[in-house]
Amino acid sequence: MQYLIGKHWRDIFDVVIVQARKPKFFTDKNRPFRIYDLNHQNHVWDKVRKLEKGQVYTEGTVRQLQDMTGWKGGSVLYFGDHPYTDLADASLMHGWRTGAIIKELTSEIQTLNTSQFKWHVNWLQVLQQLIEQYQESEGEHSRKLIREWIAERDQLRKDTKHVFNEQFGSLFRTYHNPTYFSRRLFRFADVYTSNVTNFLRFSPKHTFYARRGALPHEYRSWFV
Repeated sequence: MQYLIGKHWRDIFDVVIVQARKPKFFTDKNRPFRIYDLNHQNHVWDKVRKLEKGQVYTEGTVRQLQDMTGWKGGSVLYFGDHPYTDLADASLMHGWRTGAIIKELTSEIQTLNTSQFKWHVNWLQVLQQLIEQYQESEGEHSRKLIREWIAERDQLRKDTKHVFNEQFGSLFRTYHNPTYFSRRLFRFADVYTSNVTNFLRFSPKHTFYARRGALPHEYRSWFV
């Protein structure tokens, strides 16, 4: 931290905790906080009754943190880079708002924004609608055309998957469906981004709203 920010890095944090040893920090009940003496490079074994700015604390539990600071429930936005070890307990057991840091998002978004990928995805949707609409058409010419559409659709499905990674495709989607990782991410994270510094573009008062997605049995928006 001193290398990244400078020797006064502790001044920008209200509380500094090291060696929290997640997930024990969220599950254990009897691990007290200890002050870490930076000058002597050892622990101070006096009982910690409050968390003070400028001090460095080791271990402890989330229960003690909440009791000493009053940071509870939806008033906390907690960031981590692993849906299970970082976010699951904080979200499910303590009601914290959670943010996931997913570095792979950078390359995924770059791919999503290419003209070729956008064209493939949109044409794939058009092909599927054509197949659904005309699949029962009679006549050899019609059946041949539908077979060609299906073959083209199958190839586009492979292309839009393998463009992310030739072995397993996108981290977030497999063909039309979210991956298992995506479903777990959406379960445990309220927001996700590639880097926490992306939030510097927004005011602390900014509210993020979840995007409504249409279920298969629902109608789509009249305006989109």
